[in-house]
Amino acid sequence: MTSRGPLATVSPLDGRYASYTEPLVEYASEGALIRARVRVEIEYLIALADLDATPFAIDDTDRETLREVYESFSESDAERVKQLETEGTDDRPATNHDVKAVEYFVRDNLPDPSIASWVHFGLTSEDVNNLARRVCWKPAVEDVLVPELEAVREKFAELATAYADTPMLARTHGQPATPTTFGKEMAVYAGRLRRGIDRIERAADGLAGKLAGASGTYAAHRAAYPEVDWRAFAAEFVDSLGLAHVEPVTQLNPSDDLARLFDALRGANRVLLDADRDVWRYVSDGYLGQDSENDETGSSTMPHKVNPIDFENSEGNLEKANSDLEFLGTYVTTSRLQRDLSDSTVKRNVGSAFAHCLIGYRKTGIGLSKVVPNERVMREELADNPEVVGEAVQTILRREGHSDAYERVKELTRGRRTSLDDFHELFDDLDVSETTREELRVLTPASYTGVANELADSRE
Repeated sequence: MTSRGPLATVSPLDGRYASYTEPLVEYASEGALIRARVRVEIEYLIALADLDATPFAIDDTDRETLREVYESFSESDAERVKQLETEGTDDRPATNHDVKAVEYFVRDNLPDPSIASWVHFGLTSEDVNNLARRVCWKPAVEDVLVPELEAVREKFAELATAYADTPMLARTHGQPATPTTFGKEMAVYAGRLRRGIDRIERAADGLAGKLAGASGTYAAHRAAYPEVDWRAFAAEFVDSLGLAHVEPVTQLNPSDDLARLFDALRGANRVLLDADRDVWRYVSDGYLGQDSENDETGSSTMPHKVNPIDFENSEGNLEKANSDLEFLGTYVTTSRLQRDLSDSTVKRNVGSAFAHCLIGYRKTGIGLSKVVPNERVMREELADNPEVVGEAVQTILRREGHSDAYERVKELTRGRRTSLDDFHELFDDLDVSETTREELRVLTPASYTGVANELADSRE
């Protein structure tokens, strides 16, 4: 197979799931990284020109021309940079170095060739790469992943509001437990996601860059212009790219900021994994039905099947994402001495981790759009498990001074089927006021939901 189409891709991210991951191409592809490198090199050149110490200037017209190079950066431009790296040109051999190829590309696009020597002045490749990557990854998170997560959170919130009063049997340890409402359970996920999104946003806002040279000492800069405060220059330049400034460093950005971001993403993903599995179980138990397309096939052999495939797909992708993010968060924060290059190939896979996140978010959202609570099944299940009001019974009896309340209810309910009539017989034998007896008699599993409906509206 020689085609470069979706059937010939090595990864399903660019094949089967290309329509899901397409929004990340703008930020996580190699072309996006090359464009960001060009941006960093050009903005750095302009910043150098603004120093009193440097002997060149760039007027407004030339600044506009320079910025147009990365603002209108095209696929053919990226291919040109790749050619400089891997093939070379008639007058220049292949660089076999990605950042050097970017430097030559910028030089070739200068409105004033006389300032070519100032491109990449005093920099090491990591100065460019650490900034370029974060210039890509920050909007990938803020403009793609977070909005998708927010859309999923809103679906949970909508279900919480719509079904705030829909009673449902809870299960702890897999066994019938104190009833809740379906809306309240959806509000749990809406609230957890809100907190998870906040954490991601804080981590993305805290992404930090370095511009300190080959060993993090500003040595080349200081050698050329000792009178310049290069630390202040670096801090201002990094800030101009929308990043915090980090120092002291080695040649390598320590990437603690990335570890925090990846961990924040993993946290939100764990919330969705929990939700995927619970909703899957609700479908399995008949609590939820699923709208399906008439021409959709659920099983290759069982025509009746409508499977919870969106939640299963989300689960698989989010587990894969979390595995990758855990590895990335651990690996990018370590390096031999002042640096080794092993992190470079690893960081090329950040986009893949983001892509698995995005697919997972999309699939959970699609699945939630299809589910419809089956209130009849929920109420039947509650009616079949009247023993769950035992908690309320023994608590009310304790209030009335019955020290053996727990034991009496346990004797009635534990390990055996119990009906409301059994409870009523117990109530008739109790030494309690008629008011309390009536309070006990009106208890039902469907009404014993506490303030669940209020909690469904407190998901923020």
